Amino acid sequence: MRFLRFLPSSKIALVLIPFLLSGCGEQYLLFNTAGPVAKIERNLILTTFVLTAIVVIPVIALMFYIIRRFRDEPNNSAPYRPEWSQSHKLEFFVWGIPVLIICVLGILTVRDTFRLVRPTTSMNGAPLTIQVTSLDWKWLFQYPDQKIATVNYCEIPTNRPVRFILTSDAPMNSFWVPQLGGQEYTMPGMAMRLWLQADKPGNYFGSGANFSGREYAHMKFNVVAKPESDFQQWIKQTKSTAPALTMDGYKNLVQQSVVDKQTYSSFPPGVFEQNIKSEGGMYMKHELKEATD
Repeated sequence: MRFLRFLPSSKIALVLIPFLLSGCGEQYLLFNTAGPVAKIERNLILTTFVLTAIVVIPVIALMFYIIRRFRDEPNNSAPYRPEWSQSHKLEFFVWGIPVLIICVLGILTVRDTFRLVRPTTSMNGAPLTIQVTSLDWKWLFQYPDQKIATVNYCEIPTNRPVRFILTSDAPMNSFWVPQLGGQEYTMPGMAMRLWLQADKPGNYFGSGANFSGREYAHMKFNVVAKPESDFQQWIKQTKSTAPALTMDGYKNLVQQSVVDKQTYSSFPPGVFEQNIKSEGGMYMKHELKEATD
């Protein structure tokens, strides 16, 4: 650290500012949130960072202080106490503060976890449901109410909660749209649920966060958020112009391959539910809707 002595404090600050503010840029999707779910999770991450820094920063500072204060050199005035073995005051700060921080973090984490089990905002109507299936190596999105489907992209209306129901017809993966919320696993024979919402129009990057084979890097998609009127227009256009997804077409999608974006005006009825049941349906032994309501 001796080289810092030769730098004026203003230059040191200029060197550190890009690193301290780098998390505020748009390229850091995790902190550039666009919906209520992502905001809650971002705030929890930042709170965790600040609380843990209360312990980490003093420990790092003390490490350098102790190294310098008690270093072996002539004329060192540091007290020499060979019989010292314990300090209750020191034990209180060493253990008491971390335990208190862990308790606070536990309470905040449990609170926010249960807040995200359901939509984070009041609903002015039925939420949009999208059934998501991770395949080798692509994402299939089915709209059970609109009876359309897409591959490697999906469109949602803004300011409306979206209920993603997730499963897999391939090795397990993880569905993640960083600007809208945290990740959720997709597993064969299970139907997981994830509430997300976009507050403003935009294209939000999504990907599979798990390794799932040779071409896993191609499991990327965009969530396109647009106003409700534009979303309804897109549905109408899709139903009138896009081809239908047949059962043979679905079986081809299940095969290992990399494909571009695709849009379908319909899909085989019940293919999502049948996929879960054919894999055992451990999470859905009774009715699909019981675990997703």
